[in-house]
Amino acid sequence: MDGANCSVVSEFVLLGLTNSWEIQLLLFVFSSTFYVASMMGNSLIMLTVTSDPHLHSPMYFLLANLSFIDLGVSSVTSPKMIYDLFRKCKLISFSGCITQMFFIHVIGGVEMVLLISMAFDRYVAICKPLHYLTIMSPKMCIFLLVVAWMTGLIHSMVQLAFVVNLTFCGSNVLDSFYCDLPRFIKLACTDTYRLEFMVTANSGFISVGSFFILIISYVVIILTVQKHYSAGSSKALSTLSAHITVVGLFYGPLIFFYTWPFPSTHLDKFLAIFDAVLTPFLNPIIYTFKNQEMKTAMRRLCRQLVNYMKIS
Repeated sequence: MDGANCSVVSEFVLLGLTNSWEIQLLLFVFSSTFYVASMMGNSLIMLTVTSDPHLHSPMYFLLANLSFIDLGVSSVTSPKMIYDLFRKCKLISFSGCITQMFFIHVIGGVEMVLLISMAFDRYVAICKPLHYLTIMSPKMCIFLLVVAWMTGLIHSMVQLAFVVNLTFCGSNVLDSFYCDLPRFIKLACTDTYRLEFMVTANSGFISVGSFFILIISYVVIILTVQKHYSAGSSKALSTLSAHITVVGLFYGPLIFFYTWPFPSTHLDKFLAIFDAVLTPFLNPIIYTFKNQEMKTAMRRLCRQLVNYMKIS
């Protein structure tokens, strides 16, 4: 697609995913279905945790906040991608592009810290069960949440501080369905090699570093359980597999984007769709599938809503 035909200096052209009408229709159905499902699933988790007194614990507090972040993950790129599927000229303004990248990196940073916080919560529950409520106090939960948001905001602002004043005088075509920071930088008129390296190193270091922190924490938890197995720890351990699965789904595409030395446009797009549409849908399913307490609370909430509607 020729960017000059359907854009101006202050706009960028997104090439999107494909030009095939059949594949676009399939993507529309797929993306719309999973977007709506992820919004409903994560909203249900948030409503269940906040309304059920049985779930007012540190683990579910962090889970509700992760669901809130997943709502953001779904909403930053998916609605525009779905809207653009059947548009010939997929345009996004400069300010819209900057805003999209800002929220992508804020949400990414917050989710990294939340996943580490949830791993810490499981570590305390399994390795120090007698001190769990003392360590994971309400103040600690609020502190972890504040750290998560501060990390996300600082990470995003540092990234964008170096690119917001870049000038664009050549191509304005982004071979993606959303504003991707590495591709965005490459369109600038100046030599951006050092800037590209800084952005990649920053995001790559944070993602790989936090991923290894999580892996080490899970190894410690598993070794502790093998040495000191008990009925109490087995209940906490049952949620660990869900955490590991979610971590794999989140970090897999992220690490590939910023550390894989052989970029592939088609694979990047596939992983981006998976990360933006499918992962926010899978997270609530993974966290509730093996959690009997959450499933019971959801059924209780649904009965209350049905009874309320009947009375109304």
